[in-house]
Amino acid sequence: MNRQEQKLKTRQSIIDAAFGLLDEQRSLSAISLREVSRAAGIAPTSFYRHFKDMDELGLTLVDEAGLALRQLMRQARRRIASGGGVIDTSVDTFMEFITGNTNVFRLLLREHTGTSTAYRMAVLREIQHFIEELSDYIVESQNVEHHLASLQAEAMVRLVFSAGAEALEVDVALRQEIGNRVKAQLRFVQLGAKVFRPRGERSKA
Repeated sequence: MNRQEQKLKTRQSIIDAAFGLLDEQRSLSAISLREVSRAAGIAPTSFYRHFKDMDELGLTLVDEAGLALRQLMRQARRRIASGGGVIDTSVDTFMEFITGNTNVFRLLLREHTGTSTAYRMAVLREIQHFIEELSDYIVESQNVEHHLASLQAEAMVRLVFSAGAEALEVDVALRQEIGNRVKAQLRFVQLGAKVFRPRGERSKA
């Protein structure tokens, strides 16, 4: 392994260590540089070779979480292309993600309403990227106007995130119940979107 590869490996170890320290009791602001360094197996001084400070690491974690969500959507699309139902497959994939990546999703939920303006704005950007990808998919698959697809996508993402927040700390049976409920809610949105017309268009009819 050359020096650049080792540097990238150490950087990833720091990121993984920080995610591993998050739980239902601890947010990014509660984790110290020394704790992260110890969990990553490096000296605290080595941390600064990869990140300027903990704030920069925190923003990187948000970016990583957002990337994981977008990869999740692409995974769901591949499953759908193989014959799965759009809503069922998407929700099932999302619940699997929460189960296997609890701290990644917890980070987005917590920092979305946290005290750090920089973190809040970063999370909002990542959620918006997620909405835009879903919106593009709706335009392609349902042949609707982009602004209407954006409304539908935003409603769906809000429902799924809310369900994800509920599903974080519950057992398998309750998580399944939450998943079934949000699938029904998403179908309400989908059906409503098919017949929705803006106010101006309704007045002309």
